[in-house]
Amino acid sequence: MLDKLSNKFSEIVQYISGKAHISEKNIKDAIDEIKIALLEADVNIRVVRRFTNQTVEEAMGENVLKSVSPGQQFVKIIHEKIVKLFGSEKADLNLKGPDTQSIILLLGLQGSGKTTTAAKLAYHLKKTRNKILLIAGDLIRPAAIEQLSILAEKAGVECYKEDGAKDPIKVVKNGIKYAKKNLIDTVIIDTSGRLQVDEPLMQQLENIKKVSNPDETILVADAMTGQNAVDIAKEFNERLELSGLILSKFDSDTRGGAALSIKSITGKPIKFVGMGENIDSLEIFYPERMASRILGMGDVVTLVEKAQEVFDIKEAEKLQQKIESKNFTLEDMLTQLQQVTKMGNIKSLMEMVPGLKGNMPENGIDTKDMKKKESIILSMTKKERKNHRIIGPSRRKRIARGSGVAVFDVNKLIKQFEKTRLMMKKMVKNKKYQSKMLSQFGV
Repeated sequence: MLDKLSNKFSEIVQYISGKAHISEKNIKDAIDEIKIALLEADVNIRVVRRFTNQTVEEAMGENVLKSVSPGQQFVKIIHEKIVKLFGSEKADLNLKGPDTQSIILLLGLQGSGKTTTAAKLAYHLKKTRNKILLIAGDLIRPAAIEQLSILAEKAGVECYKEDGAKDPIKVVKNGIKYAKKNLIDTVIIDTSGRLQVDEPLMQQLENIKKVSNPDETILVADAMTGQNAVDIAKEFNERLELSGLILSKFDSDTRGGAALSIKSITGKPIKFVGMGENIDSLEIFYPERMASRILGMGDVVTLVEKAQEVFDIKEAEKLQQKIESKNFTLEDMLTQLQQVTKMGNIKSLMEMVPGLKGNMPENGIDTKDMKKKESIILSMTKKERKNHRIIGPSRRKRIARGSGVAVFDVNKLIKQFEKTRLMMKKMVKNKKYQSKMLSQFGV
């Protein structure tokens, strides 16, 4: 996610923050590097000029140059400016109370990820809303209705559809009536897109907006299209008055041009970002947290929130007891693998750890290897998972066949597991030894 931009900014931050004294030349050099980084990231030229001019103005001030830690002051200014580009504050959805119906209208070009985003948004809102309905208003793209219906089932929400319908306005009207009749408090409308912005598309969407009277009119834009996404957002906003944006495929965007330009150009905030293909991979967009991640400062708050959603405190305590009693099994290892996978994209999670951004393995995190390990353990019997010592050559062959891997992979996993257990034993032993030593000193 935003790898190229983040790596460049991390280098600039390391260069300037470590200096006890900085001069006007240091600042100018750093600003030139920032300008190049932003332009390479496909950030709008007007946004780049505004950003660098404001940064120069503040950074050249007496308070920075004569500060006790001028390097850190300069980094603080950059951080503040990036936060401002993103929109300063997180933008919540403007929905009515749970006893009154709220309507969200999703717009976007074909291929922007609108339909999958509709289901992800429904899944996200399940935490705070009572009943959610997805309306299949895209009658142009083949299989769009079927896709939304399948995704709605995955998200655990209802989908209103009219197979064979030709008029999306009528479908939307009927869907809203159905929602009112069935006391559904949140309606999300999926609409048709085109390969480009055109008059028939805009006219149709204007008519849908009139009949639905939405509380939120949100554009789903593909983050990977950079300036193209910004231009599309500008056109949609001029015709339909957007309330915000969702950037899809944000986890695959290495540049960041769309994210850094959209708020400045359209005046509309980014409300969510798509961080993967799973139904739960839609994240609230926090400008300050995202700025910290770009500068290589990590994002511990989001990491903790993700962990809290996945990890059960009681289960964690049980695991701790198992480690201390040396009863850690392959079953426990499987649970840990599954929980980490639930947290989302591993590479993205690693980027949230402060200081780890520039120190990750060159080939990144091998998520396929994690899936392979999970598959191997799932091919074992419960008895084998609880006691790895009984897994002899014939059992290893059977497990390899069951998981579709080589016997070598099964052997490798068991060796890694044994090493992990040994390391855990040492940790427990050291902990007890340290406690004993400290007690001797009355600590």
